[in-house]
Amino acid sequence: MNKGTIIALDFDSRDKTLEFLDKFDEQLFVKIGMELFYREGPEIIREIKSRKHKIFLDLKLHDIPNTVKKATLSLLNLDVDIINYHVAGGREMLSVAQSSASEKEGLLTLGVTMLTSTSEESMHEDILIDEDYSLKETVISYAKLAKECGLSGVVCSALEVPSIKKSVGEDFLCVTPGIRPLTYAKDDQKRVVTPEKARELGSDFIVVGRPITHSEDPLKAYNEINREFLGE
Repeated sequence: MNKGTIIALDFDSRDKTLEFLDKFDEQLFVKIGMELFYREGPEIIREIKSRKHKIFLDLKLHDIPNTVKKATLSLLNLDVDIINYHVAGGREMLSVAQSSASEKEGLLTLGVTMLTSTSEESMHEDILIDEDYSLKETVISYAKLAKECGLSGVVCSALEVPSIKKSVGEDFLCVTPGIRPLTYAKDDQKRVVTPEKARELGSDFIVVGRPITHSEDPLKAYNEINREFLGE
């Protein structure tokens, strides 16, 4: 699968989503998260797939192994291209999830390491991860576990990509949110980089939402960000 930009469709309705997609005349890679999926349900997936777009269904599954197994099998019918799981769910959950996901050829599975809205301080104080372990060390450990369980890659900050690739291999996918052009505010993100920096750090895909979806000219914003990431 080629590198590129995944657009986060963080809209609260079908109409807003399709109105946005109507601005493009090419096949896109889009991310559908909890906001849109919980509002519109599986039908929005089917409608976007009918337009030939690729979909990263970002539900961050995290539950007991049997529940995650059954949820994964349910998602296979939607023909999405990427699904993901919180690595914090543990080895058994991830292994069962990957076994279920492997029933669909070509489906990529990602482990969510540490959200890009999480700072070093909050990881220690709120999540209670021991201060003997840095955020980077924790993310690398999570990535190793995901790889051992057979997942295709992880969702992480671009800042952590070089260490992850060095630890688990260059072929392990790193999909990186927290991407902001120099002219755009960080919003609620903490660990952010520009599209150019993400490319330099080795990201395989970048996930970009508001800098594109809130732009006055989304097509132009998307093209500029994608060209910067691809180095064109």
